[in-house]
Amino acid sequence: MNQSVIKALKLLNYFSVETPEWTLKEIAHNAEIPKPTAYRLLSALESSDFLYKTKENEHDSKYRLGLKLLELGQIVSDQLEIRNVALPYMQKLAADINEVIHLVISNQDEATYIEKVDSSRALRLNTRVGKSSPLYLGSGPKMLLANMPRKRQEAILEESELRRVVDHRTIDQNKLLQELQTIYDEGYAYSIGEQDPDTTGISYPVYDYSNQVIAALAVSGLSSHFEGENLELLKAKSKVTAETISRKLGYRGPDF
Repeated sequence: MNQSVIKALKLLNYFSVETPEWTLKEIAHNAEIPKPTAYRLLSALESSDFLYKTKENEHDSKYRLGLKLLELGQIVSDQLEIRNVALPYMQKLAADINEVIHLVISNQDEATYIEKVDSSRALRLNTRVGKSSPLYLGSGPKMLLANMPRKRQEAILEESELRRVVDHRTIDQNKLLQELQTIYDEGYAYSIGEQDPDTTGISYPVYDYSNQVIAALAVSGLSSHFEGENLELLKAKSKVTAETISRKLGYRGPDF
C-alpha cells in the first residue's frame, strides 16, 4: 500500500471519544511529522470526507472525524448484523441438507461472500469468506444483480468482461438481462457450473426492515444432488431459511 495512504489513515487513530478534536499542530507533534506533511495528509482526509475542519485561522486548524466514517461504519454494522442473525439458520440448513451454504452481499460492483457453512461432503468450492466475485456469475451474485434497477444492471454489465470462469466463454449481455428478469420474477436464482465445474447453486433473497434485498442465501453442491425431488426439497428448505432470516432482520413483506 502507498506509504502516504498508510500515514494518512494512521492519523485517524488519534481521534477518540475522549479526544474528538485535534489541531494541525497537535497532530504534527504527536505523529512526529513536519507540519506541512501533516497538513497535506489531513487535507487529503478532509477532501475524502474522512475528516472535516471545524476551525481555521492563519495560525492553526482544528479537525473532527467526518461523516464518511459514519457511513462506512454503518455498512460494517449492517454486515455484522446480517452475519450474526443469519449464521445459526445457515448452520441449521447445512445440517439438514448437507450442502454448502453462503451469504452473499453486493459490494460496489461486485458480490462478496461474508459467511459460509461447509457440508460434510468431500467437496471443494472456489469460495471463502471475504471472496469477491462478478455479479453476473453464480446464483448468489445474480440474485443480487437481479434486484438492482435496470440501469444499474446495464451499467455494471457494460463495465464487465462478461466471461465465464470455467471455460472463459463470452456471456451474451441481452440473454443475461433476460435471465435477471426471470430471476426477479420467479424469486430465486439457479446456476450450473458458473464458478466451479460440476456444481449447481440456488439462491433466495434476504430482505431487511426497509423491504430491500440486502443479501442472497446461496446453496451450492454437486450438480448430481440438484435433480428431481431432491432439487425441489433443496429449493423449499432454502426459501424458508431465507424468509426466516429476513423476518429476523425486520422484513414484513406481503407474503409474511
